[in-house]
Amino acid sequence: MRGGEAIIESLKNMGVKTIFGYPGGQTIPFYDMLYDSDLDHILVRHEQCAAHAADGYARASGRVGVCLATSGPGATNLVTGIGTAYMDSSPILAITGQVPTHLIGNDAFQEADIIGITMPIVKHSYQPKDPDLIPSMVKTSFKIASTGRPGPVLIDVPKEVQERELSKFDDSLIETPGYNPTIKGNLRQVKKACSLIKEAKRPLILAGAGVIISNASEELKEFAETINAPVMTSLLGKGAFDETNDLALGMLGMHGRKVSNDSVNESDLLIAIGIRFSDRTTGRLDSFVPDTKVIHIDIDPAEIGKNVEVDLPIVGDAKNILSSINKNLKGYSASDDVNSWADKIKQRKFDLIPRMTYDDVPLKPQSVIKEIAEVLTADSIVTTDVGQNQMWAAHFYDTQKPRKFISSGGLGTMGFGYPSAIGAKVACPDDPVVSINGDGGFLMVCQELATVKDYDIPVIGIVLENRTLGMVYQWQSLLYNNRHSQTTFGNSPDFVKLAESFGIDAVRITEPGETREVLSKAIKDNEAILLDIVVDPDEALPMLPPGAGINEMIGEYKLEKDVI
Repeated sequence: MRGGEAIIESLKNMGVKTIFGYPGGQTIPFYDMLYDSDLDHILVRHEQCAAHAADGYARASGRVGVCLATSGPGATNLVTGIGTAYMDSSPILAITGQVPTHLIGNDAFQEADIIGITMPIVKHSYQPKDPDLIPSMVKTSFKIASTGRPGPVLIDVPKEVQERELSKFDDSLIETPGYNPTIKGNLRQVKKACSLIKEAKRPLILAGAGVIISNASEELKEFAETINAPVMTSLLGKGAFDETNDLALGMLGMHGRKVSNDSVNESDLLIAIGIRFSDRTTGRLDSFVPDTKVIHIDIDPAEIGKNVEVDLPIVGDAKNILSSINKNLKGYSASDDVNSWADKIKQRKFDLIPRMTYDDVPLKPQSVIKEIAEVLTADSIVTTDVGQNQMWAAHFYDTQKPRKFISSGGLGTMGFGYPSAIGAKVACPDDPVVSINGDGGFLMVCQELATVKDYDIPVIGIVLENRTLGMVYQWQSLLYNNRHSQTTFGNSPDFVKLAESFGIDAVRITEPGETREVLSKAIKDNEAILLDIVVDPDEALPMLPPGAGINEMIGEYKLEKDVI
């Protein structure tokens, strides 16, 4: 067995069936061995999209996604995708080819120190100089990527190591003495948390991606209903709690639901679970829950107290800790004060339902999201790009299950939406997958229409076309006196013709009701299609301006109850 074959066999041993990649000079030996393998490979049209597809696969399935690129520019093209996965705690394995060992450090053709370049954005890196190390490195990489706080791992394989024979196939785990994530929460802290919960009169829950990663949605539901506490989420926490539940308030933060932003500072106890309190969630820190006690549950101790002062920290896995809390709360009934608070917030939620009903042309993005939501089921997967399109979806689309809303949060990577949908569809072939994009982000990765066509991946792509870089355009409108510098597209392609040139069906949508009709047919036909939906470029989301407090939104927050 040669090094490249050891990579293939090790991946298969870890349950991998599909990898996403793009070949090059230093990975030719691997690809030659892949030729005789039954491991599926999807040839993307840009290495960055291989990383995003692996990321989408990981988020949709909970399994490690795998991407592959050659050395030098191939490897550096993975960097944005690796960074995206790192910021959002998504488990991917990036395998790169490298120049032969004797040329490393000589500025050889297509040489780049990809281990040095990616060091701040991976959990760990390996570079095997001996092919015997490959099986252990692959197995250990999967363990590191998928445990604790998940994230990307890199294996950089010199060309001749791919070609050399192994003396033995030994996939024993490599010792990682500095890596020992805490899973079980401290029982004393759990009991203190239960005491604070029983004392609280106005509790709120803030759920992040950690709830989804740890598969703790059922435990969260039991917890919220036991203590009768309304639940807010971060962007990446969407789906951790069914957003159609009466206790669900939706997203908190810069582009959050008004009911969440208006209520968080009124609480006397905030229970934050699997969340890192990013600036886009909290607004200005000195005005975020200044008079509220905070319980923070997270598997990464570095996140506790980093941004928000915490009264009671519990380090560990969200599922484990919530199970322990639920066990300790057996027989607990919410007090009259808590029930009155919950009723008050539920009424506020009803009064502040954001407006989604419009008959305007050009179409309002809110009405487009409403039509999408009317067609999709709880099992449908929505991926988004980054910008206005992302926030229209996050704000107005109710996600009912975990791993069904996939978006780039921390890095905010334009171009993420469509390739991540490819990975999600490969991971979950029976679930409809809809990718919501702006025209700016889609143009960065539109070549992946070829990937979708070649591999018959029935992804439904949606472009909300407003011929602007919508989010920056909005900021310029609201904060920079309508000085729209370099945010309007003077020349954009005909997206219908563009898709058709790749052999993908496409429809332009300009009228109310058309989105619902076309999307219903696309799901029924189970074929790839692109919906080019023309929307109003001047429609803006209410937002917290940078430096503002959590309840200092600007822009008109239009309400459904005001529809005449």
